[in-house]
Amino acid sequence: MEINAKLFSALSNQTRLDILQWLKNPQKEITSVSCETVQFMMKEKGGICATDIVKRAGLAQSTVSKYLSDLQSCGLLISERHGKWTYYRRDEKNIQALGQFITKEL
Repeated sequence: MEINAKLFSALSNQTRLDILQWLKNPQKEITSVSCETVQFMMKEKGGICATDIVKRAGLAQSTVSKYLSDLQSCGLLISERHGKWTYYRRDEKNIQALGQFITKEL
């Protein structure tokens, strides 16, 4: 993962930070579906459906889609496509690398 201004720009938006926090503990944070459904999505689909992230954010689908794309292009999210649905999860390896960079370099 490349640590650059684009990455920190993505983190400067509260909703994008919220998305990362929601995906850290989706069973607790994604409440538009049951906990069992969240567990199924994480295990079988590799993440949380974008539709459920949009519901949690309470913003326009296009806005949240852009935010998800920004976080993915920075290496903080991974997406998997299943049919017409896209599922997102955190890229824990890159998030750990970011934390180490901040600890050591900043």
